[in-house]
Amino acid sequence: MCCAHSKSLVFAGLLLNCLEMIFSANTAPDIPVIDQAYSKLSNSITVEWRAVPGATSYMLTAQDGDSFIETVVKNSPGTVTGLKPSTLYRITIRSMNSGGKSQPSPFRKAKTVLAAPILSVSSPSCDSIAVSWKAVYMAAGFSVSLMRSDGLGRMLKENTTNTSLIFTNLDPGTLYTIKAYAWNVNGMPGDDFIYNQRTSPNTPVDVKVAFNSGASRAVVSWMPTEGALTYSVTASSGLLKLKCNTSSTSCTVPSLQCGSEYYVSVTAHNDAGSSKPTDAVSLKTVPCAPVNISIEEAEPGHLLVSWSSVSFGHYYVVFVKSDDGLEVYCNTSYTQCHFQSDCGFTYFISVFAYNKAGQSPLGDVFNYTTAPCCPSDFRAVFVSSDTVRVAWAPVRGADMYETRAADWGSVVLCNDTATACTLSALQCNTPYSITVYSFSEARGSNTSCAPKRVETAPCSPEIKNISKESLSVISVQWQSSNEEATYVVTARGEAGLWHCTSTGNSCTLIDLPCGSAFSVSAIARSPAGQSLPSYSVPLETAPCCPNDLILTQVTQSVTNISWSVGMGAQTYLTTLESPKGQAKCHTLQNYCLLGCITCGTNYTVSLQAISETGLTSTCTYQGYSSSACCPSGVKLFRLSSSGIRVLWRAADETINYSTDLHGSKGNFTCAPSLGQSHCDITEIPCGDVYTVVVAPVTDKGLKLTFCPKKIYSVTCSGSSVGMVIYRGKSNAEHL
Repeated sequence: MCCAHSKSLVFAGLLLNCLEMIFSANTAPDIPVIDQAYSKLSNSITVEWRAVPGATSYMLTAQDGDSFIETVVKNSPGTVTGLKPSTLYRITIRSMNSGGKSQPSPFRKAKTVLAAPILSVSSPSCDSIAVSWKAVYMAAGFSVSLMRSDGLGRMLKENTTNTSLIFTNLDPGTLYTIKAYAWNVNGMPGDDFIYNQRTSPNTPVDVKVAFNSGASRAVVSWMPTEGALTYSVTASSGLLKLKCNTSSTSCTVPSLQCGSEYYVSVTAHNDAGSSKPTDAVSLKTVPCAPVNISIEEAEPGHLLVSWSSVSFGHYYVVFVKSDDGLEVYCNTSYTQCHFQSDCGFTYFISVFAYNKAGQSPLGDVFNYTTAPCCPSDFRAVFVSSDTVRVAWAPVRGADMYETRAADWGSVVLCNDTATACTLSALQCNTPYSITVYSFSEARGSNTSCAPKRVETAPCSPEIKNISKESLSVISVQWQSSNEEATYVVTARGEAGLWHCTSTGNSCTLIDLPCGSAFSVSAIARSPAGQSLPSYSVPLETAPCCPNDLILTQVTQSVTNISWSVGMGAQTYLTTLESPKGQAKCHTLQNYCLLGCITCGTNYTVSLQAISETGLTSTCTYQGYSSSACCPSGVKLFRLSSSGIRVLWRAADETINYSTDLHGSKGNFTCAPSLGQSHCDITEIPCGDVYTVVVAPVTDKGLKLTFCPKKIYSVTCSGSSVGMVIYRGKSNAEHL
């Protein structure tokens, strides 16, 4: 029971609390009471109070006359901002919740503190800082303090009623923190104003200048200066000023003019200002490139280079480079230099001036081309008596060559880019002065080339007459005006070459072959050369006699003559001649049949070989004897039953004869003794037909084949002889 009663009491208490809260939420909270109100900043007042039960927030109000500013805060303390400095305000507070706002509390008066002075700070020098500000409303005085921002050193503090002051004896280039505030007549300080200011840097020291002649610029360096953020370098020359800026301790001043003196100073900079420039350092740049350069070749092989002097030039160097890569130079304090030169070279010449700063810029590069070299050891080759080909080795620098040939009254010129020239239309047998000049577009002609004396070849002779002294000997005569010349006459043909030589005006060609055609010309020779050949004169030798001639008796009255070909012969005329008569034959062939020959007669044999133009060679050969005459009256007589006698009439008792009988039963021959005109055959078959030939026998034992044949029939019975016709060839007799 006791436990139950206790639980009921707890429940009743909770219910009452809930009701109280509900009731409180529906009604405005109590009026708060301000404990204090004060100002630490010129634009705000801070208020402190005791908390009010049931209040969820508070509204602070600052009233200045008809204007007021309200601020809602959660709890104490609370601050009203956006106020005017050094102004008296009536401060009230209200508590608030969902039920509404309480009535304002009793007011409290509070005055905002003075506004902070707004500083203007500068560093007029590297060891001072100047501070100034505008007057602050209701301020009776000001307090300004200064100390290094890094905390080193002591703090400097100044109280003043003025609106500016200067701190001196400061460290150059050092960051200082400056704090200032104003106070009123009661000595109450106002807002603080804090400003960081760096003193301007000190003047840089140990300035060095190095000139880069190759780039026409100077490198300026110095020791670092405390507090300097950047540096500026000024190089002044008259009205011209060149500058460069950098954050390092060196700077390159570009585009310096040659031959000038610059005064270089360095100034350090930071956000406070600039240092004093350093004392000017003198910088003399390299001299300018020499001008008015002239190049003269006073005489071949010597060049004189001269120029005008330049400011700040202590000495000069001249470089001369030839087109083959070889370079020489001249170092002088004067304004001219001498150089050796060679013909046909192009020289590239540059002149530099020097001083302590270095070498002048490259000026104009001049080129000078010397006259081309003269061709040396040129040689003359005679093409003909009026034409000379002159050749030489190429020489340096020559673009063209002129060859000049001069005699007493005329000049022959030849211009060519080649190293050879053919001089034509010269006079034969004439001395000339020949000179080869070299020429270049850059320098013109080298007129110092030496001439060479050359004599042209002899003039061509003219053949006036060719006469035949014998079959193989020819005399040639000519006409010529050459002096001290040797003449060579040449007969040229398919058979070969034949020559004769003379210092006069005639010579003899010997042993010319027969049957040949030649072209005869003459030339003249002298130490100067050889003339052109004369006009050719045709020459034909008589045809050759045939080497072999053969006579063959065809019949008793006809002889065949044949011969080998005779060189150069077109037709032949053969003749057989004896006291009994003459036989001739004119033919194109190399054989001929001669009729009307008398048998047993000695003939003289001759042949004429006749050329196409009618030249004739008479050829005589060994005599010819015609064959003996064939016998006549050939008869056959029976001697016995098996023997036969052949009988004939002999043309000459000194001739041997041969008798031949040819039949189907055998062939029989008999040869009588010298001077006999019959021949006996003792054994001959009868009952056969025989062909009988009786022919003379030559000294060599040969039988003539053209004697007539007789046909006889030899019977085996009876003794009478009768003539019969047999096969139409001749008469036949029966024995």
